Amino acid sequence: MVLMLCFSAPPSITQLLETGLVAMAKDPLGEAGLHFDELNKLRVLEPEVDQKTRELKEECEDFVDKIGQFQKIVGGLIELVDELAKEAETEKMKAIGARNLLKSVAKQREAQQQQLQALTAEKKMQLERYRIEYEALSKVEAEQNEFIEQFILQK
Repeated sequence: MVLMLCFSAPPSITQLLETGLVAMAKDPLGEAGLHFDELNKLRVLEPEVDQKTRELKEECEDFVDKIGQFQKIVGGLIELVDELAKEAETEKMKAIGARNLLKSVAKQREAQQQQLQALTAEKKMQLERYRIEYEALSKVEAEQNEFIEQFILQK
């Protein structure tokens, strides 16, 4: 077999590992922190650690994508809440304006009612004066009629 190795093409690292010729060299490489991957490339990390690192990297990328989506959704919700807050503030101002208008209308009605009550009282007093004046004039008329009758009867 040695002759065959001398005259044939140099064996690959995998062939040497399979035949066990490099088995002794593998342990010192492993102890030094060097490992061969499935493509027979020399690696510093153990294959399991490398695989877990790749999985973690993929999970981190997925997480970053999901965080980006979450931020977009939250941004949309914040915009929606801001719009609703503006609408609520607008409606609140409208309600305050309507309430103030109702208060002013109520005050105007109250003032108008007081004016009408004062006018009614004034008209009642005027009516009472007219009634008294009417009674006085009626009395004067009666006296004058009586005077005229007496004057006519005396002639």
